[in-house]
Amino acid sequence: MCGVSSRRERPPAPESVGPLIDAHTHLDACGASDADDVHAILDRAEAVGVTAVVTIADDLDSARWAVEAADWDSRVYAAVALHPTRANALTDAARAELEVLAGHPRVVAIGETGMDLYWPGKLDGCAEPAEQREAFAWHVDLAKRTGKPLMIHNRDADSAVLDVLATEGAPETVIFHCFSSGPDMARTCVDAGWLLSLSGTVSFRNAHELREAATLIPPGQLLVETDAPFLTPHPFRGAPNESYCLPYTVRALAEVVGRSAVDVARETMENARRTYGIRS
Repeated sequence: MCGVSSRRERPPAPESVGPLIDAHTHLDACGASDADDVHAILDRAEAVGVTAVVTIADDLDSARWAVEAADWDSRVYAAVALHPTRANALTDAARAELEVLAGHPRVVAIGETGMDLYWPGKLDGCAEPAEQREAFAWHVDLAKRTGKPLMIHNRDADSAVLDVLATEGAPETVIFHCFSSGPDMARTCVDAGWLLSLSGTVSFRNAHELREAATLIPPGQLLVETDAPFLTPHPFRGAPNESYCLPYTVRALAEVVGRSAVDVARETMENARRTYGIRS
């Protein structure tokens, strides 16, 4: 994740490219605290064709809130887990509560979990790699036991993530959220049948390896997300992101892969519905 400038205004609403699902957002980090806030964010999103979102937890409080938000608005679904950098908070009590939350019918994925080798040593209190690995393995098992997709956060940790998946055995459905690796990792994931979710970073002109990787993803294994309030697409990089900005990313991705934005929207919408069991 990257920071959000509080000095920049929200981007203007884009034109719709057709119905979309935001496969990964953080409604609480976007400033939503209650049902009215959630409704307002989803109303802005729906006005440009984003008909549903999956709001993601990164700690236990966020997991509780995400499940509540999914009950407040029928356009909201949730994913629950502890973010890799917070893996050192995965106590026995936290595991027990996450198991209960994961069973909620509007929780459609276990995430975001995985490995982050960028922050250890830079961020106070960040979980060490060994703690991250243990927590990731536990979340892999939870995904398999619940039958829900595993949503992976992978930052500077391609080999470590693949090693855990090989050792533990990957669940039936695996999503690499905000895929940011290069072509080699993309080929590995595609060959394994995993889904790759692309965010506003695909619109960044300096993201050469990611943009090359995007061309290797079959239409049936592609999702799109905002990761809001982070990773706002070009030309609004640094401004607050929100689910209504998703068409900007879809247009940028369509340009990279040489397909129409309408086709990319339709393909990713179908994939999100199938993957998450969303009927909106």
